Amino acid sequence: MSVERVVGIGAGAAGLDPVFERGGTGTGSELPTTDMVLNIGPQHPATHGVLRLRLTLDGERIVGCEPIIGYMHRGAEKLFEVRDYRQIIVLANRHDWLSAFSNELGVVLAVERMMGLEVPVRAVWLRTLLTELNRILNHLMFLGSYPLELGAITPVFYAFRERETIQAVMEELSGGRMHYMFNRVGGLKEDLPYGWLDRAGAASTAVRRRLPDIENLVLGNEIFRARTVGVGRLSPELIAAYGVSGPIARASGVDADLRRDEPYLAYEELARDGVLRVVTRTDGDCFSRFSVLLEQVKVSLDLVDACLDRLRTLPAGPVNVRLPKILKVPEGQTYCWTENPLGINGYYLVSRGDKTPWRLKLRSASFNNISVLPEMLPNTIVADMIAILGSMFFVVGDIDK
Repeated sequence: MSVERVVGIGAGAAGLDPVFERGGTGTGSELPTTDMVLNIGPQHPATHGVLRLRLTLDGERIVGCEPIIGYMHRGAEKLFEVRDYRQIIVLANRHDWLSAFSNELGVVLAVERMMGLEVPVRAVWLRTLLTELNRILNHLMFLGSYPLELGAITPVFYAFRERETIQAVMEELSGGRMHYMFNRVGGLKEDLPYGWLDRAGAASTAVRRRLPDIENLVLGNEIFRARTVGVGRLSPELIAAYGVSGPIARASGVDADLRRDEPYLAYEELARDGVLRVVTRTDGDCFSRFSVLLEQVKVSLDLVDACLDRLRTLPAGPVNVRLPKILKVPEGQTYCWTENPLGINGYYLVSRGDKTPWRLKLRSASFNNISVLPEMLPNTIVADMIAILGSMFFVVGDIDK
């Protein structure tokens, strides 16, 4: 059967147009139609970065979806095998560039477990604090960019105002705005600058005070609600089948959070004190996913304030463990996982006693979260596809690694 390729009207990002392919017999209508295959991406305003979706359409209704990935693959897992345990941190924090500190953390936790290292208590609480600040930065990005994809430009300015407030204290501490490189095997790079705890507290207070601006601007907006309420429902059964995790899973009523269920860092104490709350919704639609993200920012602000209070009471002391110049990990294997901002990140580390990993496998949250799209998009229209895709909160580098 012949296939007609027609260049679509209107240039996408980087000057690339969507491409249409026609051929086959349409379904779902009494009128004679033909299926149309629409390639959205790999660079297009309706997608994030260089994700490509190959949609089969019957009119405006989607009858099939195939996510095509790999355009950003850089072979990080193979690069780990020829770099020592200090060098791999800089590679591991880049796959989800919105969650760099959390990415670093998973690697060093795995190495420390293999070596049996006990990290100083001051470093434990400081790591917890920085992880939650990083979570806030991640969520604010999506809280601003998601309404933008639905046609609302104003929220992104409010969200970036709050991001810059948090970025300022993160940059002062680490020297980096996105790729912090502040974790070290055995602790952190260095202690806090003088007065930093007070400046971090002021930033937390400012963001908490202004967060209702975003909430009032978006959640009550009738256009936003019309585009998101009841759209893109995701069932708990599909979440379990595809390994979806994080805010997306909790928006469908899946009450799971590794910070509470398998605690690490200082989360066990924070959960026991009632500071750590797991935010869930039951509808599983686009609106619920956005709502969970917004509520999780409030929880992270509570955790930040609790960590700041604890750090003020701790005596001065080291934030890392003194290690030999050549770091070797004992032979063996371990699997460490963390509750990253976008979901569960897993790190499977295998060592043969050398200064480099024999194998380090990453389980990234975005890959599983995107894998469920072929189940979600059929029987929806193209306009709703944009709303659904944006509500899945993924980073393309986190898919491809």
